Amino acid sequence: MIGRIWHGRTPAGKADAYFEFQKERAIPDYESIDGNLGAYVFRRIEGDEAHFLTLSFWESRDSIRRFAGEDIESAKYYPEDEDFLLEFEPTVMHYEVYPRND
Repeated sequence: MIGRIWHGRTPAGKADAYFEFQKERAIPDYESIDGNLGAYVFRRIEGDEAHFLTLSFWESRDSIRRFAGEDIESAKYYPEDEDFLLEFEPTVMHYEVYPRND
């Protein structure tokens, strides 16, 4: 399993609207891809900015390619992101995930 982490920032005043956008548009897009094992959005407000982390889980790098395109290290953005984000970070991070042994 592979974890994919994306980070973005919005003005704090747009944090609720961006959270809704993530819930209604972005997360369903992640989850529609064969090989996606789940996606979660984290939000933290710091002063006048809100930080968002999207953590998604994937079966393989091939499944990430079906979502992100050939260069899986590149961040994927939606046209609506222009209305919210303060910048467009070019890359994401990937980590191998090992299940906990009980």
